[in-house]
Amino acid sequence: MPFFPLTIFCGLFSLLVTNAVALTLTSTGGTLTLNDVPYYVPGTPYTTVSTRAFQGLQNVNSLVPVTVVNVAAGNDSLSDLESVIGKFATDDVWNSGFLEAILVRTTGYGYLNSSGTVSLPGSNTSSVVLSFTSGGSAPANGPYFLSPGGALFQPYRLYIDFAGAFTQPLIPSTNGSFAALPAALPGIQSPAVGVPSRLYYTKTASKPLAGVRLGIKDIYDVAGVKTSDGNRAVYGFYPPKTANSVPVQRLIDAGAIIVGKMKTSQFANGETATADWVDYHSPFNPRGDGYQDPSSSSSGPGAGAASYPWLDLTLGSDTGGSIRGPSQVQGLFGNRPSHGLVDLTGVMPLAPELDTAGFLCRDPTIWKDAGIALYADLPFFTSYPTSVQTLNFPVNATTQASTVILSFLSKLETFLKAKITPLNLTTSWTASKPASAPASLTTLLNITYPILISKEQTRLVRDPFYAAYAAVHDGRRPFVDPAPLVRWAFGDSYPDSALTEAQTNKTIFMDWFNSHVLVNDTKTCSDSLLLYSAGLGIQYRNQYNGPPAVPFGFSTGRISVFSEVPDVVVPIGQASYQSTITNHTEVLPVTVDFLAAKGCDGMLFNLILELTAAGILNVSQTGQTIAGGEILLKRGMTGL
Repeated sequence: MPFFPLTIFCGLFSLLVTNAVALTLTSTGGTLTLNDVPYYVPGTPYTTVSTRAFQGLQNVNSLVPVTVVNVAAGNDSLSDLESVIGKFATDDVWNSGFLEAILVRTTGYGYLNSSGTVSLPGSNTSSVVLSFTSGGSAPANGPYFLSPGGALFQPYRLYIDFAGAFTQPLIPSTNGSFAALPAALPGIQSPAVGVPSRLYYTKTASKPLAGVRLGIKDIYDVAGVKTSDGNRAVYGFYPPKTANSVPVQRLIDAGAIIVGKMKTSQFANGETATADWVDYHSPFNPRGDGYQDPSSSSSGPGAGAASYPWLDLTLGSDTGGSIRGPSQVQGLFGNRPSHGLVDLTGVMPLAPELDTAGFLCRDPTIWKDAGIALYADLPFFTSYPTSVQTLNFPVNATTQASTVILSFLSKLETFLKAKITPLNLTTSWTASKPASAPASLTTLLNITYPILISKEQTRLVRDPFYAAYAAVHDGRRPFVDPAPLVRWAFGDSYPDSALTEAQTNKTIFMDWFNSHVLVNDTKTCSDSLLLYSAGLGIQYRNQYNGPPAVPFGFSTGRISVFSEVPDVVVPIGQASYQSTITNHTEVLPVTVDFLAAKGCDGMLFNLILELTAAGILNVSQTGQTIAGGEILLKRGMTGL
């Protein structure tokens, strides 16, 4: 035994006593596995229950896996239990290990007063059936862990974020706020994401998103959590937010379950994978060879929605294509809504004149429910235009992608009994433009977008951040990725009057487009639909395409940006390509964008749902293709 001088020992003892008085010890929960499935168990129980004492049940750290079943009085027979529990197998959090004990609560005039041991389908052993009463919130059906003292915990199943889509997995904290998930799984730069059982939630008219697992792009404020805007200095400098952004709060109010914040390219500026991402690594697009660019800036929401069946919905933003790009290259349903449908307080701006909040998801039913929750008082027309305009569509089926596009167009024409008309935007502009407007749309709008985003973001984001950072860091500047710097420098090279001119030019185009191309209609909301396709988006993430550049010009994808009309992406099929990564034939999604008159988002949601019901569109699957298939990275691997 080592010898310590008495004076040193006394000093250490004094220090220990002092620290003991000030000690604050709080449990943040822990992790365990049940039937080889990893779980996080919170430090605070969901509720407490009173039940018959039991001995001999299998447990981990004195926690017993149990299944709670609520049944009506008089329906508490074994067959009733089997009927209820038999439906639990579709839930990804529950497994048969939770049949170690079954806690049964009736909703009538009393509780089960009998206890026993029964065997249920799917259980390898007999289950102890116990009646219980609740000391707090009545627990919903589903999986729990029970302590000897009656504390009942709702577990979170843990999944690995192998696509690198998340910045921070989250769990609920106190007073409606959130906190980082204090759990991990083995993996390289892959945080664990925890999800609660869907069995706990019931969809209602007031909670259309009850139990829907939601990922949030990391430009939206979430109470109790820092917002990074894709920048390490921002994350380190500013404190956690004290309130949810307006869009996030609306989705929470509708019952959505936030499971984490997701990666954005820096300050929501467009960045290409590998070359432009410096502070954080770009997420991985699971489609095809697994090394296609996920697009940006809603990169995390797109990669997560395409990769994870346990993630139902992601919230992104679209200023110049940040929802539509990731949706197109990953075969997702995605929408840039009509501008101004939701207040963006608590959301980092790029350009308020152009910024919108929208979704990326696989299932158009959830997509519509989310739209109802986020966009208040949106009309949902059920009659559809019979005029369809196409922009830059293929004329002949010369490739797999063009074959898919023309086949879809034919089915749409039949479904709507529509007349299909190719639109030449240049010709239409020349024929009906305002007399004082330039002859060319490119002349009118060439620098409109880069001026708007650079002038507005430097004023609203960069300058306040730089000033605050310098004030506490002896005049230093924080690091910023190359793409935002290039754009901001471009804005700095123009006088402030350029912003006013850009706003004017945007308005000129918007007024013309909304009165000549897509016009509101009292019966169908929009007098026609406008369709375009991004084609087959092959862009390898391991190719360096030069430094970031100013996003000059006018393109098909900028129509909705300047006109403020809704622009929604729908996956219609897939086409093959020869991958230089795998040296193998792979497939990538083919999508079509639908545009309608401003405010006709509800009509588009309904139309997409009807096209899905008719089998013309399909729910997109996670995996290597939109039809499913294991992601190449995961083949032969476990624990992902």
